[in-house]
Amino acid sequence: MKILFVGESAVVHTVEYKGYDSFSATRYGEAFPAMGQMLRSLGHEVTHIPCHLVYREFPRTLEGLQDYDVILFSDVGSNTFLLLPDMLSTGKPVPNLLKLVCRYVEQGGGFAMIGGYMTFQGMDGKGKYKNSVLEKILPVELYYGDDRQETPEGTYLRCVPDSHPILMGIPAEMPYILGYNKLKAKSGAQVLIEEEGDAILSVWQWGKGRVVAYAPDCAAHWAPKAMTEWEYYPRLWDNMVRYLGGEKMRS
Repeated sequence: MKILFVGESAVVHTVEYKGYDSFSATRYGEAFPAMGQMLRSLGHEVTHIPCHLVYREFPRTLEGLQDYDVILFSDVGSNTFLLLPDMLSTGKPVPNLLKLVCRYVEQGGGFAMIGGYMTFQGMDGKGKYKNSVLEKILPVELYYGDDRQETPEGTYLRCVPDSHPILMGIPAEMPYILGYNKLKAKSGAQVLIEEEGDAILSVWQWGKGRVVAYAPDCAAHWAPKAMTEWEYYPRLWDNMVRYLGGEKMRS
């Protein structure tokens, strides 16, 4: 699969106070490399666009998006796609990148939104995907406001093995996660994993394409080492991107 992975990066600015004095520091970090390495080791071609480069590198045409079999959004908010610097500086219209994603899926592309503090609704509702054009193609309904479900005690996941192509070869007992975005499955969606009525992993068809909503993060802290170093973790993601791209699962 040819995958476009968007997000999982941050510029972090800190201020330290030491009595009367203080100083600040700025650093840049990415949670993407481990995911990228894993997907590439499975034979997939992966292009990564960090959050701060979406305005410059995310395709602005349907044809550009169709160069990819699968698009993954992880921990990147809707404003990053909608408030583009050239629009703000010139006042001139620019393509609506979220509408482009919808058209991409309608015409056969695969799309997944992965949980985090800036996807779905996220921390303080700042992901802002509720009532966006992208919400209509998701197999889940988003809640208003902050939708984080922090579970520091650990939430252990279970599935029905081989009940769906994404779960082929995945055992029933899965590792724990430390949180997720609270999501409600829409009518017509297929929920593959749930927790007390919350849709953890859900899928459906939209137009000619397929869409996945994965409520936990793909990296820390919601996806701790117990999950990311699980022997079946690569299989789960391989199944997911192959399903999204319309490729037959491996037996």
